[in-house]
Amino acid sequence: MSTQLRRVAGSGWTMLVRGGAAHPTIMVKDGYWYGLPLILIAGGLLGFGLFWPGRFFFLAAAFFLILALFVLNFFRDPERSVPSGPGVLVSPADGRVVEIRAEEEAGRPRQRISIFMSPLNVHVNRSPVAGSIQGVVYRKGSFHMASEPRASVENECNTFTLKSEDGEVVVRQIAGVLARRIVFWKNVGDRVERGERVGMIKFGSRVDVLVSPEVTLSVKVGEHVKAGSTIIGTRRASSS
Repeated sequence: MSTQLRRVAGSGWTMLVRGGAAHPTIMVKDGYWYGLPLILIAGGLLGFGLFWPGRFFFLAAAFFLILALFVLNFFRDPERSVPSGPGVLVSPADGRVVEIRAEEEAGRPRQRISIFMSPLNVHVNRSPVAGSIQGVVYRKGSFHMASEPRASVENECNTFTLKSEDGEVVVRQIAGVLARRIVFWKNVGDRVERGERVGMIKFGSRVDVLVSPEVTLSVKVGEHVKAGSTIIGTRRASSS
């Protein structure tokens, strides 16, 4: 059975193809660029330790190996079972819900759900609904702790707006103290499915999702959610 790697256009991950069937890999490709050099450094230090006995080389090799495992773990990208059903919104990020509040976005009332992603969480972001990308705006800003409420207002972020059959949803990828690079794999006009990968934020961050007041929320502050699989709300059907 033949095996080959195939890159998915417009994304940051690859597909492992066996016998014509595509299966997503379990890691964003950037993870290899960050992790493999650390493994090579660890191997080199271990080699030095074999020729020049002493604790230093072995301890240094252990440090770089542990760091490599942490980095590779950070870039993991597991498959998720995306729930179906009319009006369902799924979480755009893995992490813990740190804030839920009512606010205005572009003059419209919204409910904001803020999710803090620790360095141990999966950092691939997914679309909460099926729809099209209506707009993408990148804003320069500060790098406060992503778990703090002011991060939603002051931190550097990438905001994209989704137009779906159930209305408009706004997602804000927010940088934190460690997370200084926001990655977004889509463009204005692209069509995305519910739970589809759209980007990531590297090394700890926060994601806000803003929905209309017609959405009945299914999560509370303090709850842990998973991108693409946890239902965070359901849009109420319009009464006739």
